[in-house]
Amino acid sequence: MARVTVEDCLKRIPNRFLLVHTAAKRVRQLREGTDRLIKAPSNGDIVAALREIAAGKVFVTEHAEETFIPDDVEVNAGAGTEPENPAPSGPEEAPETGSETD
Repeated sequence: MARVTVEDCLKRIPNRFLLVHTAAKRVRQLREGTDRLIKAPSNGDIVAALREIAAGKVFVTEHAEETFIPDDVEVNAGAGTEPENPAPSGPEEAPETGSETD
């Protein structure tokens, strides 16, 4: 069995960050049920994705190099605007809870 190395993949995608991002995206596609692009033993989705990259079946287009924003990050489009519920500016007073006995 041939081993897939990072060097094999870097021949196709020379930027390590982009390589990792591309491999992760391909792994997600495989786990969602997309067919594999090469015939390989079922070693796992990660190995399959790396083999596809090394074989030149998966590649990066110029469009894919745009800034990546994870789905769980919220982008603040209204920079410089006040928040809807601003935090109080001073110390809050404790509510009174009954009568004092002297």
